Amino acid sequence: MDSIDWEQVKSKYKLGQFVQGKVEHHAPFGVFIDIGEPSVRGLIKIPDFLDEGEMSEEMYPEIGSTIGSIVVGYNESNCREVYLNAKPSVLHEALVPLKGRALAV
Repeated sequence: MDSIDWEQVKSKYKLGQFVQGKVEHHAPFGVFIDIGEPSVRGLIKIPDFLDEGEMSEEMYPEIGSTIGSIVVGYNESNCREVYLNAKPSVLHEALVPLKGRALAV
């Protein structure tokens, strides 16, 4: 992907933005999400699912299921992944912005 295309992806998926996508692949380090972009996937890393407790592979959302998450970063080294976060606290802060509270991602 060239840098112009990657910059367009980043401007479409802004930090703090809520996105929905379909779970397409499980990996030991997280879950890949189809966000509707050719050659770009969302990635929710293991620590970005739960506020507390341990996440195990048995808890991963089913492949093909639709989930919501928040954009928290980009993989600049390969320009193919948008980092996502699905922690309840992060989703709540993004979907219900309270006055005087900054989004903590």
